[in-house]
Amino acid sequence: MPDLDRSRNLWPQIADDLRRRLSAGEWKPGERFPGTVALAAEYGTAQATTQKAVVALRAEGWLRLEVGQGNYVSGNPSDLR
Repeated sequence: MPDLDRSRNLWPQIADDLRRRLSAGEWKPGERFPGTVALAAEYGTAQATTQKAVVALRAEGWLRLEVGQGNYVSGNPSDLR
């Protein structure tokens, strides 16, 4: 489990860690991204906390939502420009 600073908001820290992992290629474009339940278990947080991080990554272009299927990796937003 990643070390989070529990004295600060958790979801931005999780989003930062997921961005780092996406940039490092842990998940490839087109690959299904882990669900919020799995991420919550990994980070030791509530599902709502990981959901906020995932929503932020979607808004930034890292992920895309396939309704009824989940989130998929879009790629690095800087590569999409």
